Amino acid sequence: MQDPKYVKDAFADIADKYVLTNHVLSFGVDILWRRKVAKMVSPRNPINVLDIATGSGDLALEIQKKCPGSEVIGSDFCEPMLQQANKRGLKRTVLADALHLPFSEDHFDVVTVGFGLRNMADWSGALTEMFRVLSSGGWLIILDFSLPEGFISRKLYRFYLHKILPAVAGLITGKRSAYQYLGGTIESFPSGKDMCTLIESNGFNHTKLHPLSGGIATIYSAEKK
Repeated sequence: MQDPKYVKDAFADIADKYVLTNHVLSFGVDILWRRKVAKMVSPRNPINVLDIATGSGDLALEIQKKCPGSEVIGSDFCEPMLQQANKRGLKRTVLADALHLPFSEDHFDVVTVGFGLRNMADWSGALTEMFRVLSSGGWLIILDFSLPEGFISRKLYRFYLHKILPAVAGLITGKRSAYQYLGGTIESFPSGKDMCTLIESNGFNHTKLHPLSGGIATIYSAEKK
C-alpha cells in the first residue's frame, strides 16, 4: 500500500506540470485511453458520475464532454490538483479522501478512477467506498497501469519505467523522485486477473478487463448488484 502524505505532497508539487508530463511520457496515448473510458460511459446515459482521484480532471473532462446531460463530479484529496481541474473546465469538484467519501449510499450511476486507486493507502477500503456510493446496478470503471504479459515486452517496459521515465519526468517537473516512486507502485499493484479478484472480493460482479496498448494499461469494469 502507498504513503498518502507522500502522494499528496508529490502531486501538489507537480500539479501545474502534471498534464504535460503525462502526455509526454505516454507519447499522448493516455489521451486515447481516457477517451475510451468516456466512450464506455456515454451509452449508459448516467444521471451522475463520480470520478475519484480526479487529479487535474483529465478523465472527468472527457466524460463531461461525452455526457453533456450528466452531472460529473471530480473528487481528490489534493487541492492544488483540483484547482487545475477547475481551471481546465471541470464544472464541479469536491475535496475528499477516497477512503472517506462525503456522499450518501447508492448515489452515483457510474464511479470512475483513472490512475488513482494504485496510489491509495488501502485498495480494498477504497473499493468498499466506491461500492457504497454506487447505486444498485451502478457501474465501476478503473483505468490504471499494468505490466505486459510477454517476457521481452515486460523487460523493455520495465527499463522505460525505471530508467527513462524518471529521467524525462525529472527534467520537466524537477521532481524525479515522484516518478521513481511511480515505477514502484506499478510493480506492486495487482493487474489482470488479480485485479479482477480484488474488485470482486469487495462486492462487485460481472468484472471485465480490457488491456490497452499491449497491456501497459488496463480498463476494468464491474457492476454493483
